[in-house]
Amino acid sequence: MAVTITNVTVRDIRFPTSLTLDGSDAVNVDPDYSATYLVLETDNPALRGYGLTFTNGRGNEVSVAAVHALKHHLLGRKLESVVTDFAGFWLRITSDSQVRWLGPEKGVIHLAAGALVNAVWDLYARSEGKPLWKLLVDMSPEQIVSCIPFRHITDALTPQQAIEILRRNESTKALREAEMRTAGYPAYTTSAGWLGYSDQKVRQLVREGITEGWSHFKMKVGRDLEDDIRRAAIIREEIGDERKLMMDANQIWEVDQAIDWMKPLARFDPWWIEEPTSPDDVLGHAKIAKAVAPIGVATGEACQNRVIFKQLLQARAISFCQIDSCRLAGVNEVLAVMLMAAKFGVPVCPHAGGVGLCEYVQHLSLFDYIAVSASLENRITEYVDHLHEHFVYPVIMKDGRYLPPLDPGYSIEMKPQSLDHYEFPDGEAWRK
Repeated sequence: MAVTITNVTVRDIRFPTSLTLDGSDAVNVDPDYSATYLVLETDNPALRGYGLTFTNGRGNEVSVAAVHALKHHLLGRKLESVVTDFAGFWLRITSDSQVRWLGPEKGVIHLAAGALVNAVWDLYARSEGKPLWKLLVDMSPEQIVSCIPFRHITDALTPQQAIEILRRNESTKALREAEMRTAGYPAYTTSAGWLGYSDQKVRQLVREGITEGWSHFKMKVGRDLEDDIRRAAIIREEIGDERKLMMDANQIWEVDQAIDWMKPLARFDPWWIEEPTSPDDVLGHAKIAKAVAPIGVATGEACQNRVIFKQLLQARAISFCQIDSCRLAGVNEVLAVMLMAAKFGVPVCPHAGGVGLCEYVQHLSLFDYIAVSASLENRITEYVDHLHEHFVYPVIMKDGRYLPPLDPGYSIEMKPQSLDHYEFPDGEAWRK
């Protein structure tokens, strides 16, 4: 770790996914999957750290500007000085006395902080020669807890409680690690259920998914009830009764509307309804959860920080905790939410519907199973099959499972030719 961070470069990378409606849902009708992509350069030319935060197209330049506003927290810093006081560093970068006024700990500033923090973790894992999940698994409970920002959550989780959660399954970590290396971590696919797809395309993609070994399928809902009913009938007909179907409204409904719409959709036996209303509406989620049970409520991809997760868990408003690797400000805050979820007995099922998110969350799910939950019951991680070809170390899937990445780092480095081609606005993809 004897390296110094000498520069932070940032690029605006956008993919024109709106042309094929990949990623389309009730709210995001024409997404262009995008990344605020950054590189931490060091005084060792062979060692760099890579990070990104996911956005949906227009406005990505704002996230790029936010990274520039925060990068001074890393320039000239020795990696060792950051990771030996990781919680302190996290609090400093997310509480910048001038920049935090644009948040605090929410929105674009939090996304930018997450990109920088994740890049540090990538650099840290590379310096240790380990994939991120293995770096985390090999850390002691005390080391993990020393990385976590406990500010504003100690009424739900104390450092001592976090250590106790990590200790209770510590002696059997090696068994679960061996299991994951052989079998992989279970996933579900959203790739067949985008709202802009035709019925024929949905049916075709579901059939292909079954052939590829998928047992859990998620569909988008929320813009037109009759359309949702028709599409749900198609998917349920194709997957049969033995496979799981999940639904995702992407925040579009009012609280009572969510309850009303789920009544006719309930006959298709959805395992969960995802983001039924505003991600900030904790009490609304609690009301929906009570009304639609036994259908579970899943939320988290747009939760602005660990405090909202704390409240959702305290209110028993969610049955599935959907952490997002970019919306939260990096691995440190993700660890806090994972351990709170473990305390409240809520399974963590990460969101990964965006460029680079699958590459990120595979590491988080592996750590959660091996070192935190020690259970796969009701735990599953999202997968979409878009844009992996642009990464140096793309995810590897087998029979609907993430196989553990073995290359050092956080798996988020992108290919130089892809960066050049899709950089906005001057890359060839956009000049056309």
